Amino acid sequence: MSGTYAAVMGDRGRLVVPADLRAHLGLDEGAAVILVETPGGVVLMTRDQARQSIARQLAGADLVSQLLEDRRRDASREDRA
Repeated sequence: MSGTYAAVMGDRGRLVVPADLRAHLGLDEGAAVILVETPGGVVLMTRDQARQSIARQLAGADLVSQLLEDRRRDASREDRA
């Protein structure tokens, strides 16, 4: 399996995912997929793949501290205005 598949856009914007790829990913009729637009192109992911991707991107991120820092900076700007 090469990891690269050709597909053709059909009528009404329908895209047929090649059978080999559907079988490899376990996609059955009605399976939910997500299309993500990136600077490098469009990526098709299953919901589980999207969750895993987001978890990897957020790993180690201290979002609460980052939010508090942003809020303090905004409040400081408002106080100076």
